[in-house]
Amino acid sequence: QVQLVESGGGSVQAGGSLRLICAVTRYDDGYAGDLCLGWFRHTPGKEREAVAQISRFGATTYADSVKGRFTISQFNAKNSVSLQMNSLKPEDTAMYYCAYRPTSCAPRPTALHFTYWGQGTQVTVSS
Repeated sequence: QVQLVESGGGSVQAGGSLRLICAVTRYDDGYAGDLCLGWFRHTPGKEREAVAQISRFGATTYADSVKGRFTISQFNAKNSVSLQMNSLKPEDTAMYYCAYRPTSCAPRPTALHFTYWGQGTQVTVSS
């Protein structure tokens, strides 16, 4: 069992920054294999989009639309994962979700690859 709780969303003007945090609670803490933590975003009428992911060992993947602007990282003894979002654009407006996959990251991640999800945090970027 895994619980994910996101925080850090909000409203910002274009060009601004936000940092999203996902606190991860694993109830199978003896697990020593690889795992994957990801950030997805969703806007009404569109599919949930993978934004970034990071493996237990630090390998990262980013969507082309956020490369060079967003950074995913682990901290707090890898019990938390953050998404630093810089140079935000109105098209980044979405509900952002943290997700957990109890095995290695998929090369082309989709929502189907992840088992556990947080409740989401809203990011709104105004022009």
